[in-house]
Amino acid sequence: MNKHNTALVLIDLQKESNFGLKQMDQVVTNANRLINGFREMDIPIIYTRQINRADGVGLSLKDPLNDDGTPFYYNSASENIEILDEIKPKNGDIVIDKYRWSAFHETSLDLTLKSLNVKNVVIGGVVTDGCLVTSVFDAYFRDYQIHLIKDICTASNTGSHMASLMMIANWVYALKIYDTANILKCMNGEEYEAWEADTVDPLHYTPENMQEIFNKLNEQRRYSS
Repeated sequence: MNKHNTALVLIDLQKESNFGLKQMDQVVTNANRLINGFREMDIPIIYTRQINRADGVGLSLKDPLNDDGTPFYYNSASENIEILDEIKPKNGDIVIDKYRWSAFHETSLDLTLKSLNVKNVVIGGVVTDGCLVTSVFDAYFRDYQIHLIKDICTASNTGSHMASLMMIANWVYALKIYDTANILKCMNGEEYEAWEADTVDPLHYTPENMQEIFNKLNEQRRYSS
């Protein structure tokens, strides 16, 4: 992968905790390692933040509210909208604020990526079954090559997390799925492993075999950079 046409896009790694996200400590640890590695290679780092105005203006239809009518999630009057301290942006990083799930919906993200001549989008974040999956599909629809980092993604329940990653794997044709260690190997020009579909719609799953089929995402091929 060419470092000069690549960017790291981190979806909503914010202080919001009302979702009860699973394994968030692991997500933050991996994201921190990924961010540091990409900074060393001078690859652009782009954070997104979901923000809901405290007065409710522009709020999504039926978005959950507190008893006082303020937004339950990502309330702009709280620090929940801020990026987690462990991985907060530094000078030169880019922060894109958004008001709907997809990071591309009526934001400057696409314009920013194009101005940076980005072709390869390395992406991960939360929640897998909401802002992450919609952002991945919208990136694909804009003809970016998608590199999904599975171990910096999580959701509030395991089933939705697995189903979302498998839907992405089935239908985003321009896709590779990595863990943090292997994307860093790839960017450093070393041999690496990644999952890539060899046919359309490769992961057929039922409620009974979901975990078994999901495990196929760990069946990674070895590549030489």
